[in-house]
Amino acid sequence: MPWNNQGGNDGGWQGGGGNRGPWGQGPSGQQPPNLEDIIKKGQDRLKDIIPGGGGGKIGIIILLLVILCAWLISGFYKVETTEQGVVLRFGKWSETTQPGLNYHLPYPIETVLTPEVTKVNSVEIGFRPTRGGGSTPVEAESLMLTGDENIVDVGFTVLWRIADAGKFLFNVDQPELTIKAVGESAMREVIGRTDLTAAITEGRLLVETEVLKRLQEVLDEYGAGVSILQVQLKNAEPPSQVIAAFRDVQAAEADKERAQNEALAYANDIIPRARGQAEMIRQEAEGYKQRVIAEAEGEAARFISIYNEYAKAPYVTRQRIYLETLQEVFTGKQKMIIDIGKDGAQGVVPYLPLNELQKGATKK
Repeated sequence: MPWNNQGGNDGGWQGGGGNRGPWGQGPSGQQPPNLEDIIKKGQDRLKDIIPGGGGGKIGIIILLLVILCAWLISGFYKVETTEQGVVLRFGKWSETTQPGLNYHLPYPIETVLTPEVTKVNSVEIGFRPTRGGGSTPVEAESLMLTGDENIVDVGFTVLWRIADAGKFLFNVDQPELTIKAVGESAMREVIGRTDLTAAITEGRLLVETEVLKRLQEVLDEYGAGVSILQVQLKNAEPPSQVIAAFRDVQAAEADKERAQNEALAYANDIIPRARGQAEMIRQEAEGYKQRVIAEAEGEAARFISIYNEYAKAPYVTRQRIYLETLQEVFTGKQKMIIDIGKDGAQGVVPYLPLNELQKGATKK
């Protein structure tokens, strides 16, 4: 039928011509044909189709039933797997339908829009891509103030897709511009509490994560029906006017960090060794202490035992000690015993070479 609703139309009549209405009228501003003429033409055609002429009221009723059936059938529509169906009832969002064959009340009561929801869209902030694969900076968007009161040039891309087609179409005007404005605001907020060094070096991943989280929170508050997939930092560096001086500062910071690491490595090497040596000396001293104490205690115990024996029999003990001492002194040494006579005279000639005689006896 000429008024058959097509998926994604905006509520206008869809006819064979560009501006033609449901009854075949011309462009807006021209007087539509008389309804009686249309009914009469329909009756004439019905007479040709129905045997016996089929005129009168019965023919009109049959014609209206055919038109009604065609009008009701026009309410069927198909939603592709990459789309969501947004049903409008007299222009107002009524419901959201999922992929498959669905039905809505025919036009003009209800219409349907089918935006694609799986497509990944991107918004560039702080730069604009060029045809040659490069980019042009946009300083009004990219220059931001860091937490340590430095200026950083930031360019990034926001990847997003439609999560709820109804909210996306009706809750926010110009959703892409909204995502861009909220993304820039979220990035300025995160950069504003981040130091310059962290923002351009090891803190980039953290910045991306925090911006994505904040951006999604704000869009959810707006009911934008958008899912933020990723925030990608393209560049984060000082402005071109001061980048040379900044690189000098970075080189000095790197030298400082290297010297600190070397000093820390030396300290980590020498301190454990010194502690090990100190522990070894302490253990040696402790061992010497225990040995001296044990030896002193042993000597004291031996002396006490000898004294106790001496107290029991002083003469015998003295003789025993005397003999033991002599035994200890003379053991392993050459000895010559000279007997003294009763009158006190020696039994050998004074000049007799006793040492030589001892040597000769040893040789034999």
